[in-house]
Amino acid sequence: MGNKLQKPLGSDRVEEQEQQQEEDSNFTCDLCIEPNLSDRKFKNGGLCNHPFCLDCISKYIEVKVEGFTGNIECPGLNCGHPIDPLSCRPIISKPLFEKWSDLLCDSMVLRFERCYCPYQDCSALVLNECKYKLKKIKCPNCKKQFCFRCKIPWHAGYECNESGQLRDSNDILVGELIEEKKWTRCYNCGHSVERVSGCRDIKCKYALFLSSLCVYVVFPV
Repeated sequence: MGNKLQKPLGSDRVEEQEQQQEEDSNFTCDLCIEPNLSDRKFKNGGLCNHPFCLDCISKYIEVKVEGFTGNIECPGLNCGHPIDPLSCRPIISKPLFEKWSDLLCDSMVLRFERCYCPYQDCSALVLNECKYKLKKIKCPNCKKQFCFRCKIPWHAGYECNESGQLRDSNDILVGELIEEKKWTRCYNCGHSVERVSGCRDIKCKYALFLSSLCVYVVFPV
């Protein structure tokens, strides 16, 4: 009778460790509740680590994008972390990724005050990414100046409520001169004045007083 082969010492422990590692490498998707291998687990760019398989995440993104949702959140319960688009790029189709990218760009644009350049040969979209209200700006595309508030070519020397009264090039030239010289215009009569020296208050032809520094009307007492 031959000798019975015996397992090497400690082999049972090695087998248990290998079995445990194999079990740890598998996971159950929280969406489809199906077991999956570790290489099928979605990795959300380090933002969160919920167990979702690649198929479920790709279908989830497709449903959201087709519903015109750009900012897609993780489907994990009470998670709230965004789904990382770059982590999804290898698992979704190119047309779907491009549509998602367009939605993300649109959502970013909607966060800012915006208008289009009023010049017909340009019409570029201009965003106000500042924390204050813009007025005179230069279009980043055509480099021409326009008024961000009333959305017409820059009305030098005139307020927005007066810009519609411009008639010809002479009005524009006068306005540019007023702006260049930093003259003050009376809100009542429209005449321009310049303070050379002395008191900051200037009397206009209608006996009103203008503050040449703050540009407000002061009625005499």
